[in-house]
Amino acid sequence: MNATIAIASGKGGTGKTTVALNLAAVADQPVKLLDCDVEAPNDHLFIKPGRVEERVSMVMIPEFDQERCDGCGRCKQHCRFNAIAVLGGKPMLFPELCHSCGACVPVCPRGAISEAQRSIGVARRGTKDHISLIYGVLDVGEAKSPPLIGDVKSALKDGAEGIDGQEWTGLTIIDAPPGTSCPVVAAVKHSDYLLLVTEPTPFGLHDLRLAVGMAQALGLKHGVIVNRCDLGDGALVRDFCVANRI
Repeated sequence: MNATIAIASGKGGTGKTTVALNLAAVADQPVKLLDCDVEAPNDHLFIKPGRVEERVSMVMIPEFDQERCDGCGRCKQHCRFNAIAVLGGKPMLFPELCHSCGACVPVCPRGAISEAQRSIGVARRGTKDHISLIYGVLDVGEAKSPPLIGDVKSALKDGAEGIDGQEWTGLTIIDAPPGTSCPVVAAVKHSDYLLLVTEPTPFGLHDLRLAVGMAQALGLKHGVIVNRCDLGDGALVRDFCVANRI
């Protein structure tokens, strides 16, 4: 089976990771399991892979040559994320706001801006039995996780061999972060199928609606798994799924 299945949920604590781990465990073929919840990864606590490889995840940030800078402020004007301020005729960068778009570099008339890099976390790889686990660990205090999620997913392309050392053509399972914001979109986009894990409670249904809306906006085929089905009112989620042909 050559497919990518993403496991997501509108809210945390529904059992998303439990579903992802068990699907990987019962698969009758080699599996790539990507833990894209880089702010709080925990798949490795259950898989316990052997030798783990690690690489640092870097993002681009601008570096200013204060000697060449004349304080014109064009870099600030072109930064749509307000990551640059000009104080006392000198540019100042707020790294946590920078989105690494690079727009400030070419607009500097004096060539005073170059590209530098900073670390935002690490991506790790390890194998246990038929499961090859790839997961990210975001640096403490880092605000943006999508670049690291992208590095976790790109590990499938960069020398992404299977268990037997051959080119990877098998099943990939993505354990996405909770919620429906940018990190989740970065994790699940381009998947072949999206499984949404929920629980039969008013809170579960509320966040399931958001998750279904996200799936529809991304054009992803999707289905719903009701975890802890003996909790609350099962008709809540069932009626919603029937009404939306899920």
